[in-house]
Amino acid sequence: MSAYRASLLRFDAAGSAVLDTDGLLVVDAAGKVAAAGDFAQLKSQFVHVPTQHLPGRIIAPGFVDLHVHYPQIDVIGSPADGLLPWLENYTFPEEKRFVAQEYSAQTATFFIAELMRNGVTTALTFATSHVASVNAMFKAADVAGLRIITGKCLQDRNCPDGVRDETEQSLIDTESLIQQWHGKGTRGQLGYAITPRFAPTCSDAQMRGMGELAAKYPDVWIQSHVSENVDEIAWVKELYPQDASYLAVYDRFGLLRHKSIYAHSIHFDDADRALMKARSAAAAVCPTSNLFLGSGNFDFADAANQNMLHGLASDVGGGTSFSPFKNMLAAYYVSRSSSRTSGLAKQAMTLSPEQLWWLHSAGAARALGLEGVVGNLQIGCDADFVILNPQATPLLARRTGRAENLAELLFALIVLGDDRVIEQTHLATS
Repeated sequence: MSAYRASLLRFDAAGSAVLDTDGLLVVDAAGKVAAAGDFAQLKSQFVHVPTQHLPGRIIAPGFVDLHVHYPQIDVIGSPADGLLPWLENYTFPEEKRFVAQEYSAQTATFFIAELMRNGVTTALTFATSHVASVNAMFKAADVAGLRIITGKCLQDRNCPDGVRDETEQSLIDTESLIQQWHGKGTRGQLGYAITPRFAPTCSDAQMRGMGELAAKYPDVWIQSHVSENVDEIAWVKELYPQDASYLAVYDRFGLLRHKSIYAHSIHFDDADRALMKARSAAAAVCPTSNLFLGSGNFDFADAANQNMLHGLASDVGGGTSFSPFKNMLAAYYVSRSSSRTSGLAKQAMTLSPEQLWWLHSAGAARALGLEGVVGNLQIGCDADFVILNPQATPLLARRTGRAENLAELLFALIVLGDDRVIEQTHLATS
């Protein structure tokens, strides 16, 4: 066992943030949270456990990134008029390089280090259409002990040579990779995600095959993109005129269920949100990417109103930062401009600091179907946590020093924080 004494942030069963100003986190030999709470109440019970005292620091759950592209590290910040030109001019040319195992391995190692430097301890990430890219990511994550969910990107049409699949082989490769990697790792932390890039790049045969695999392996995840960009939506309508919506395409092929995560989900109507809720699917909200590519704004108010599962994601490289602080701040901006229309009235929803933090940790874990496993520091959770320094910069120290309550403290970190705040990242195996 080991223990850590500092201010301790976690979430209760209702999703409310709880802060013990002098807290104790106890980790058992299996890397699980054995106790978490007020130091004065717990100290006699764990007096025999070696304790690291961290005055002035905050222990918080490791962040969860619901959607990111590890092969897009080197196209982050590339200028483009929108999603489709960005894919054509930057993304596809870069992803061709991942046919090489060595290139994939080097990028995967860098990617995982960057996640950890920013306090992310669980990530759902795209690979490329190359098997080498998937193997490289899983191997690097296994070495690091990081919880990674990934999968081979499937796309057998409407994309260039070098990234385009052969339909039957792509499905054979997917099943082989599921059997090789899902549930494996030093602590069983590696997960497989069936990964259609998006409906326009997948033929009916490929979509049908993925649906069959999803039914055969109900414990694996599904990840893709939906309703990100108006031009993309128009394209899907041309390709699938028989379906009621872009989201309905995935549903028809059996790719909308529990443990399916759909990035963006911006241009939804009430029927789409109802369908997401009915299927227990979740949206990965990517505010920095949506703003950068001019795709539109996710409507937090309508998502909350219809109880649609959702959480925050970086979407690097369309997203502009790995930092959860940057993502939470962007989500705050978006929430202040998004609204719910009811007749002639509009009701805006401004996310609170506690809600923003929850959406990037315990809420994102819930969206993944990993509630009680990651994203929180309650008893039984994996002891994936970060040690935050609220005095990491002079301005941050000045502002957090004046915080009068938890909301002010968290908001100062969100607005002024970056990777310098992350003093240490601990994984359940480290």
